[in-house]
Amino acid sequence: MDWNHYRFRTLWSLAAPQSAVFAVLERPEDYPGWWPQVRSATRLDAVTGTLTIRSLLPYDLTLTLRETRRDPAAGVLEAAIRGDMEGWARWTVTSGGPGTLARYDQVVDVTKPMLRRLAVPGRPLFRANHRLMMAAGRRGLLRRLEAV
Repeated sequence: MDWNHYRFRTLWSLAAPQSAVFAVLERPEDYPGWWPQVRSATRLDAVTGTLTIRSLLPYDLTLTLRETRRDPAAGVLEAAIRGDMEGWARWTVTSGGPGTLARYDQVVDVTKPMLRRLAVPGRPLFRANHRLMMAAGRRGLLRRLEAV
């Protein structure tokens, strides 16, 4: 087992139209305004940007994301990730009953040296940290959607 390899899947059920959810998620440069753990986001060009994230544990992750797929009709946003983690992330936004289902998939390998050294004892904490970040993101997105 590679202790620095992670595969995440998070599902958010949201009482909002699919188009509204997609419109917010397709603008990562705005994430710091509604997602507390996204500390900064900078668009570098039309398809590339940087994010700095920090959840409960005392470390920042700095990532460069490059859009690899944007398909509003299918509700798919996908990006390649480089930096303190390398891999990919994908949002799939679909109509689900009275609202929308936003599915987040991420497959990454940790490259940040400190986290690599703590891979075995830290893995349960890192996974819990991710869950907390995603839960806060859902709450922030719901507040954002109510405001628009």
